[in-house]
Amino acid sequence: MPELDADVIVIGAGPTGLMLAGELRLNGVQVLVLDRLAEPMQQSRALGFSARTIEEFDQRGLLPRFGTVDTIPVGHFGGLPIDFRVLEGGSYGARGKPQSMTEGILAGWAGGLGAEVRREQQVTGLSQPDDPADPVEVQVEGPQGPQTLRARYVAGCDGARSTVRRALDIPFPGTDATIEMWFADVAGLQLRPRFSGERVPGGMVMVLPMGPQVSRVVVYERGARRRTDGPPSFEEVAASWNRLTGEDISAGKPLWTSYTTDASRQAEQYRKGRAFLLGDAAHIHLPVGAQGMSAGIGDAVNLGWKLAAVLKGQAPDDLLDTFHQERHPVGARILTNTLAQRTLYLSGDEMDPLREVMGELLAYESVQKLLVGMVTGLDIRYEVGGPEHPLLGRRVPDAPLGASADGPARVFDLLRSGQGVLLNLGEPVAVAGGWSGRVKVLDLPATEIEGLPGVHRVLIRPDGYIAWVADGPQTEGLAEALTRWFGEPGAGLPDAELVTAASASPIR
Repeated sequence: MPELDADVIVIGAGPTGLMLAGELRLNGVQVLVLDRLAEPMQQSRALGFSARTIEEFDQRGLLPRFGTVDTIPVGHFGGLPIDFRVLEGGSYGARGKPQSMTEGILAGWAGGLGAEVRREQQVTGLSQPDDPADPVEVQVEGPQGPQTLRARYVAGCDGARSTVRRALDIPFPGTDATIEMWFADVAGLQLRPRFSGERVPGGMVMVLPMGPQVSRVVVYERGARRRTDGPPSFEEVAASWNRLTGEDISAGKPLWTSYTTDASRQAEQYRKGRAFLLGDAAHIHLPVGAQGMSAGIGDAVNLGWKLAAVLKGQAPDDLLDTFHQERHPVGARILTNTLAQRTLYLSGDEMDPLREVMGELLAYESVQKLLVGMVTGLDIRYEVGGPEHPLLGRRVPDAPLGASADGPARVFDLLRSGQGVLLNLGEPVAVAGGWSGRVKVLDLPATEIEGLPGVHRVLIRPDGYIAWVADGPQTEGLAEALTRWFGEPGAGLPDAELVTAASASPIR
């Protein structure tokens, strides 16, 4: 392979791209992140992240960097209130953590691990040859003029208008926008909070406090659409707000305005050859419940360890196919639930009969759990193979381990390094010895861990999902699960070595 600029080029330095860069660097892979902006964006559409994303940050030891993380206990589905604590660990997400903060923390984490971010880099094209021995080439325009960068793999985390997706000619089917929702961050006004929004005659309004004398107002006026792609003026937002509420906010100082629509689209393929789509490049929808940014971070956590394992020769190439197999259904379900919520929340009085029926259904705890799991991502279950078991393919619950003072205290502590984990509760096993460096083994006295009732052994993937479980001392199927998710025993480079260190292709 000709000289490479990185093992993986990540296009887009938003939360998805930075999370992927950190995941790859955690596993010793050379990463170059390209972004078209000269500086990180200071404005934030997302003001928090989902309950599942809280867990994913916690698994990597990132949560303390956010300071105190307050969660929102009561949220809604299409405007109908639900107490999200009906699920263990459930919440409507983290409160008051704007996307700009998340990007800054992820940039610090990925950069501290050695990821390089280059800004003012406009990607103009992408080509991947048929011969896997040849690199993927990325054409870039930057301050130094045009250049071609080369890598083994490319990840498109470059948003809804993804250059990578278009260069790969991947269809992006779905529905066009039918509504428009406007935002304005306004200083100097004392506004009554409307955390989940309020339906009013003619539309919906929301007020989210963002700090002393600063609020975000969100307004949806039924039938109001502009003929431009730019953000609305503050005068337009204030006028719409006045028509819907009778309140005059025009004296406020606008800090930022933006808008969103209900356009809902999903890429037909998340992988094409040695290129991948993640985040908004793969799926777009009406932003409800911080599902957009959170889904992108989930994409990155799913792909990072798999791509690293293949680059190191520790796992076969077909492991990368599971990225599409697992994450495409997750994205499809988000599109479905956000469109359903739009219909419930933003339609007129003609939807009242459906709202009444949904309100009656929400009296049932099983319905509440279904909807909370759907919105938070806490109910995601992957098809991981093996005998049927209620825990298989689901996220591992965090719980105290009862380990020594010098050892891990909680289940999530085991996932800090980005490796797989085999947790033995009782007699140790030697089956996992061939996967040393890829799978950590923790032997604890026989006990019962909260959330893992009756479990004696559990194999946890680096993304926190259970790949194999045994309710007794047996090890049947363990070697097969280890091989499926971590490759053949003894394969590839040691975990501490970069893939490029043993390659004839130097990294510049």
